[in-house]
This record gives sequence, C-alpha cells and structure tokens, in this order.
Amino acid sequence: MKLATAATALLLWSSASAFGIAESGKINSSMNSGIFHKQQQQKAFLMKKQSNSLNFWKNTRGGASSSSSLDASTAVSSSTVSTANLDLLSERGRTSIENLMANDDGSQAHVYSDWPEAGVQDEGKIRLAEQLADLDESYPGGLAAYLSKAKTLLKESADGVNPFSDFEASVPEGESLSYDGYSTPSMPFMDAEQEGLKGIADVVFVLVAGGLGERLGYSGIKLSLETNLCTNKSYLEVYVKYIQAMQHLAELKTGRTNVKIPLVIMTSGDTDPMTRELLKKHENYGMDDDQIQIVMQDKVAALKDGAAGLALDDDDRWEVQTKPHGHGDVHHLLYREGFVDKWEEQGKKHVIFLQDTNALVINSVVPTLGVSLAKGFHMNSICIPRLAGEAAGAITRLEHKTDPEKSLVINVEYNQLDPLLSTQGDCKGDVADDTGYSPYPGNANNLVIEMGAYAQTLRGEDQGVVLEFVNPKYKDATRTDFKKPTRLECMMQDIPKLFQKEMGSTANIGFTTFDRWFTFSPAKNSLESGIEAVAGGNTAPGTMSSAESDKYIQNQRKLKFAGMDVDVTHDESDLVTVGGIPVTPGPRIILCPGFAITQEEVMNKIEGGKITKRSSLVLEGQHLKVKNLDLDGALVIRAGPECDVTVDGLSVQNKGWDLEELPEDADVAETVAIRGYTMTKHESTEILITEPGKYVVGEDGVVEKLE
Repeated sequence: MKLATAATALLLWSSASAFGIAESGKINSSMNSGIFHKQQQQKAFLMKKQSNSLNFWKNTRGGASSSSSLDASTAVSSSTVSTANLDLLSERGRTSIENLMANDDGSQAHVYSDWPEAGVQDEGKIRLAEQLADLDESYPGGLAAYLSKAKTLLKESADGVNPFSDFEASVPEGESLSYDGYSTPSMPFMDAEQEGLKGIADVVFVLVAGGLGERLGYSGIKLSLETNLCTNKSYLEVYVKYIQAMQHLAELKTGRTNVKIPLVIMTSGDTDPMTRELLKKHENYGMDDDQIQIVMQDKVAALKDGAAGLALDDDDRWEVQTKPHGHGDVHHLLYREGFVDKWEEQGKKHVIFLQDTNALVINSVVPTLGVSLAKGFHMNSICIPRLAGEAAGAITRLEHKTDPEKSLVINVEYNQLDPLLSTQGDCKGDVADDTGYSPYPGNANNLVIEMGAYAQTLRGEDQGVVLEFVNPKYKDATRTDFKKPTRLECMMQDIPKLFQKEMGSTANIGFTTFDRWFTFSPAKNSLESGIEAVAGGNTAPGTMSSAESDKYIQNQRKLKFAGMDVDVTHDESDLVTVGGIPVTPGPRIILCPGFAITQEEVMNKIEGGKITKRSSLVLEGQHLKVKNLDLDGALVIRAGPECDVTVDGLSVQNKGWDLEELPEDADVAETVAIRGYTMTKHESTEILITEPGKYVVGEDGVVEKLE
C-alpha cells in the first residue's frame, strides 16, 4: 500500500463555504442569527486573508496557489465554449465554467471542450455547469482551491514525499484502564469512572454517520442495523438510550433536574433522508425534538489522474463523479452552524465523538472522560492494545527536530508508522515491547475533546477544516493514472494539527486504552469477506455476527466480575462457528443502557446467581436489581423508569433461544443475510413491569407489588 500523503496546507474560506446543511425543527432564531453573523465573519475573513495559507509540515510544501482565488470578472476567452452555449447557463453556472477554463493548464479540457452546438444536449450542459457551481460553493476557497491542493498532494504522492521527515516518534502520555483488573493500570478503572461521573451532565455527543452499509452487504444506513437479535435494537437506538441513561445518572450524581445532553448526527447525501426517516418513525427513540440536530456534509469532486483532472461519469459526460470527503468535515460543520458557540453558552464542557457501528465503545465514555478531567487533556483518544504491524492507526507523539512548538500528538497510520520508526532509535520499526503489543496504542477513532480548547481551535483562521490527504491506487509504476478515481480526504482524528497551530505546545493531547473486549468490535465487513478473513487466520473479521457475539462476551465478563457464575468466552478456542464466523456459544447477555452504563451500577444491581451457557438474558430498568438468579433458558426483564424492582432467587428453565444457520442460497432480507443466521426464539420467560411502584419477584416468577 502506498503512503497516504498528508495535506500540507489549509486553504481559506469563501463566503459560500458550506460543507452541508444543519437542520432541526427547534433551532431558534437567535441561533440562526449567530450562524448568519458567523458567515458574515467568514466573508470578511476571506477578503482580508485571501492570500494567506498555512504550511503545517514545511514552509516549502503545500498550500493553495494564488490562482485558487478567482473573480467572476476574470477575463476568459469563450472560444472553447461558444457564446451560444454559455448563454444557455445560469449566471452561477456560466461563472463556474469560465473559472474552470481560466485556471486550467489543460487538465480539465475534457470537461469543457468539444461541446456540441447550442440546441444539442443542452440539458446536460446546464446540469454540468450547475454541478460545478455546487462543487465550487461547497468547498472552502472554491473548486479552484480544491484542484490546486489536489495537484500538490498528488505530486507529493507520486514523488513519495515523506510528510514526517522533520519529526521523530515517541509514545505520548496516556492512561491504560482495565475493567476487570487482569492488567495493571496506573489509574484504577473505578477511580476513572467516578471522576468521569462528575462531568457527564456537561457533555454533548456527536455521531459520525455518513456511510451506507454497502461493505456489510446492506443497502440501508448502518445506524438502522440491529446490534443483536435478542432485543433487535438498532445502533442508533442503543446510542440514544445510552445518552438518556447518562442523563438519568447525571441527575442522580449532581442533584440537578432536567439534564439534557445534546446529540448531533453528521450525515451525508446518501444517509441523510434515511436517518431522518428512522428518527421520525421511532419518535427520536424518546428524545426531545430540540435535543437531536442533524448536519449534512457534501461530497467532493473525484479525480481521474495525477494532474487532478475531474473524473466524469463513465455513462454521462455531463456529470462529474463525486465521493465522500471524509468525517473530518464534522469540525467545520459544528463551527459553521454555530453549535460550539451555543454549547459554550449552555456551559457544556466536553464533546464526545462516536463512530456509527461500534456499540461497545459506549462503555468507555465515562472512564475516558474521567481520565481527561484528571489529566487535563484537551483531546483524549479512546484506544485499544495494538499488535505490532497491525493495519490500524497508532496514537503517536511527533517531536519536531528543530522547533518544539511544531510537536504534537496525533494518529499516524500503520503504513507510515513503521517507515518512521525504522529511521530512528534502534531502527527496528514497528515492533512489540515486553507486553507482546506495540507500545503505540491503536486508535479506535472515538474522541473526547474539551470544549474550551475546541472552541479556541475552531475559531482560528482555519475554522475547523483539518488537513487533507490523498491516497490514489495507481495503475502502474509511472504513478500517473489511477485504477479508479480518487479524491481529497480528511479525518476527524487529525484535528490535533489545528490544536497545535492555535495552541502550540500548550495543547495537551493524550489517550486512554481499554481491552478490546470492552470497547472495540465494529461491524464494517460483509459476511463473505469476514469468512475469507477468518480462513486467512484473522480473529477479528468485523462482521455483524462477530460484533453481536462480542457484545454478548462483554456482558458475560461484566456479570462474572460482579460475582455471577457465568461461562465466559475468553479466547478463540471457546468459539463455535455459525454462518462461517466464530461466535460465542453463549450465554447471550444484553445489559441495556437503561439497566447499567457503569461498573458501579452493575456491581450494585447484580448479586450472585448463575446462568448456563445455552441461556439468553436481557435486563432493562433503572431501578432493577437481580439477586441469586438461576437461569437455564431465555429470560427478559424490563422495568419502567418509575418501577423499583428486586428479583430475588428467581429460577427459570425453558427451551430458550437458538441461533440457526441460513441454508445455502436462502431467500432472506439483507438484514438477515449479512449475519448468516437467524435466532429462533423457542420459549422464554418475560417479566414486564410498567406501572410505577415497588415490586419484588421471587423464585416462582410471581410479581408482587409492595407499595
């Protein structure tokens, strides 16, 4: 794999700078006024600073050329596109075509040359011009800036430029936490969790959800996928219910009432309509309308070759191919739409960024927040132990060789880390230490960021636009033509580059590492690719089935740690293959967010008991306690928010639930096919209590109301 070349310049803003649209039926007029004011500031900023550019890595690298800034009045020869054809276009469409021609060195001639005479394919000409105008308005600095930057980065990629030549790598400051104490952290898990509980009332969540489930073999949005077949709850519902549980816990811990934790979801053009429909269908899963906001990012132009030629659609010469720009857009969107200003006014202290299909990560939020508070981190990356050479980014401190103010802590991709480490110290590269893992923690790409430092950084001249990179797949050794179109990309975890610029050496950036079983099992790969990976020796296939299995295993370990007699799936030898993927044989346990989100809660709500391997258990209820449970089968207990329920000595035995492999070539829905199995619910015991009051459930399962 070729090195992805980091962008070396941040371009400035046009007044039309807009990656997307923020929408909520409850955004008030004062917030809209703030957004308008911020856009006016951006316009004035452009006029004042149009010629500036930031060179991050080297003063001689990157940046927008002076030709990036265009004026609609630029003198243009219209001989390439006839006056009659130009007259077909709207004012903005005509300007976009003229600007493209005025700044072209020949790389874009295929876009505007050989147009048929007016009257032939006019609809296509108009459509192309309007799309170019959209692309021009949606990118800071315009399409010319995008293409100028792309040429620089593509040349660096072709030349094999090393973006880290002025840096040396070292392991940054961070914390390693262990839920069950099998490793020896410097900070006990419970201490980190208790510290985090002090700050949970003043957080906001940002969910990055711009992708469809195509890699999983699913045509819908990933947020709608069921996290497990015991409860059938989607990823989005799990995240919302977690936030609601955190609100309840915050009220208990602080004595405050009506705590509201905002949620912003970043969508794309692909996912936006379906995300809105999912929320509408389920009435926001119980959240207030003004509590959930959506921002939509735009796509960027695809590039066909090393000269940054725009890639036209294979079947339509009047359409430019577009691709996602990356989740790095989220920072600019939050700034531009006024969210950061609003959150500061509300007294919010931390922003928590989550990815869309890693349900385990919610366990790490509170203790990671605790580490941030204890160590004063401005940014804290949730991490996992990383095998040396593993295809995962690593959180790394980059020490600048001559200017300490340019040093920073940031994610370094695995294919860049080994070459960097091979040029320093013992020159052994990315190798394991005495623990058997790389000393550089693996980036799980979930972040906790302190609001003050974040706001200061976003208000800097770059206004939240992180540095971009390009990673083309070349056809041959000439490194000029691509196997398929590429584009500029950006990642949200690269925000430290802006922290470093705005805060210098005062930026305090670190990490918190957790065991993989506790925090990391994303669903990202199709069943077919997962089966192939397993055949090749991969123990983390990243399928829906492996993610579901890991959720059950996590809860096995939680109940075991709380003192319950539970079979725990510890390693690969304990797994069974179902649908081609190794999964836990059981028990299948779901501890809903409404039951417990902290270790303290689990320890207080579980006492003794035993569960057989074939069993399934679902627990939900803020005031539910389970003592001395004896389960051999399937059991579901759900208690309402005003129901104080103690289950003591309950004994359950029934046929339970089983996983059944799909027959070959089975005609089933996508949501079923991507797992390779279904769950047959033969028999179960369900205890559902919704009427407010105090209850006890004894050995025979009879519900007795005490008051």
